[in-house]
Amino acid sequence: MFRFHKTLDIITLFHKAGSPASTRVANLLKQVSANSTAGATIDQASDHSHQTAPKREQFELNITEDPPTADQVQTILEYVGKSGIPSIISGARDEKDALKKFKESKESLQRPLVVDWNNGKAFAGDNESEILKLLNAQKQE
Repeated sequence: MFRFHKTLDIITLFHKAGSPASTRVANLLKQVSANSTAGATIDQASDHSHQTAPKREQFELNITEDPPTADQVQTILEYVGKSGIPSIISGARDEKDALKKFKESKESLQRPLVVDWNNGKAFAGDNESEILKLLNAQKQE
């Protein structure tokens, strides 16, 4: 029977090299990505299922040190809503202010920043439970 293959969701980590928080998030995302592609074996040395249970379908993980484009920032701000804007761009009051601050200095972008482009979610910071919540909150089809 002929079947169309679903394209993988894209998760991007805007990473800051040298930041311990960003490195922890990168490692967590790599672990979740690996767990989504391979089932755990019964003889695993330790059980990390509380952290990385494969509730998430496979996804394409992009880790970049490049800042997002202005268009990407605008999309991310839409994902987080007005109340989440200060968590993405330091000191920003609203979307217009955030875009202005970002254009003046790319350093105003909070990193690590995880973006699930297909499901319209974004989170800045290294709160593991919030990142796992973002990864597991897929849109229902």
